[in-house]
Amino acid sequence: MDQAGSAHRVVIVVGGFAGLYAAKALKSAPVEVTLVDRRNFHLFQPLLYQVATGALSPGEIASPLRFVLRKHKNTRVLLGEVVDLDPARRTVALAAGGEVSRAELSYDTLVLATGSCPHHFGRQDWEQAAPGLKSIEDATNMRGRILLAFERAEREPDPDARRQWLTFVIVGGGPTGVELAGALAEIANDTLKNDFRAIDPSEARILILEGSDRVLPSFPAGLSAAAEKALLRLGARAITASLVTAVDAQGVTYRRGGQDCRIASRTVLWAAGVQASPLGRLLAERAGAELDRGGRVIVEADLTVPGRPEILVIGDLACYPHQGGRPLPGVAPVAMQQGSYAARLIRARLERRAIPPFRYRRKGDMATIGRHEAVADFGRFRFAGFFAWLLWLFVHLMYLVEFDNRLLVFTEWAYNYFTFNRGARLITERGSEAGM
Repeated sequence: MDQAGSAHRVVIVVGGFAGLYAAKALKSAPVEVTLVDRRNFHLFQPLLYQVATGALSPGEIASPLRFVLRKHKNTRVLLGEVVDLDPARRTVALAAGGEVSRAELSYDTLVLATGSCPHHFGRQDWEQAAPGLKSIEDATNMRGRILLAFERAEREPDPDARRQWLTFVIVGGGPTGVELAGALAEIANDTLKNDFRAIDPSEARILILEGSDRVLPSFPAGLSAAAEKALLRLGARAITASLVTAVDAQGVTYRRGGQDCRIASRTVLWAAGVQASPLGRLLAERAGAELDRGGRVIVEADLTVPGRPEILVIGDLACYPHQGGRPLPGVAPVAMQQGSYAARLIRARLERRAIPPFRYRRKGDMATIGRHEAVADFGRFRFAGFFAWLLWLFVHLMYLVEFDNRLLVFTEWAYNYFTFNRGARLITERGSEAGM
């Protein structure tokens, strides 16, 4: 209870991994929780690439927030977007659906978990030519671009132009880029092999452009080499030590070894990096928060903003340099653990006790490259191949919020495995053909 005798008001902004785990951990706490999100669902972003490649439908990796939190009697969900905040008055301003009028929401503790968005290095023109993958709209748009490329190749009489339509370039060789390349290769080699008459989908070229000297640069070198071999077996190729210098509707220009090279392609997909949500800049303006180069808020060891102990920043919006001197990676396990820690800190404060600083417990990193192929890094234990792939399937099923979603995704995966069919390969975004 606060000094006035009323329940402590906790406002959580955005119900991603960090925000949702914080809300769930406060279920029985003596607080009033308000979860604000401009979407009415929690999205399992690690499987967005499977929506983009037709393996899953959007509803199978998303869960309505009100349903997830329906048994939390101390929690309400508001559909809206935080557009301003006043740390002195402890209020946030909400807008919904483009409304001009704004509503204020008061808090005693504010938890910001607004995540990140694709980063095209400040090049607005690249965003249209090379879409990223952070939302359901991004995934369905990307799916439309991929499938339309095969459709355009089918009706293209000129061999050079057809080759451009069948060339897919993925910018970024991290887990998302590698997983996207593997799924694309499976589409070309298996799913679509009997669907066309004028083209052979297996002739598609799938290229990954990576700035470092190997794919999966955050993994040990041995696992990176195993991933690259698996990609080659699928027909995908990585071009490493390559920095993209231009992206347009006709292809990509990159610099490698001091020389400029050009790939003619009508389908360029972005997996090269992210930047923090704009709320970080707003927090810097309103509360004097310090940001890193990616726009993330540099937080204290207890995830609070320096000088503002009532404001916690967690997930991809937070830069946490207090463990090993390097910021933590922007992955789901970090966000989940920070969300749970934020709830523990709030409980401890209400009970007037202290808890140790946040410490991330790394459970391992995994990436799948395609059918039967994955890599897993658990520190002392590192392995690649079929067992890593099975483990990847299990872990990602368990991370899904609802049991119904787990059952649906498992059923889809089993069906896809035995039939090589991707039932969600629908072109629903006609706008994705713009410029094609």
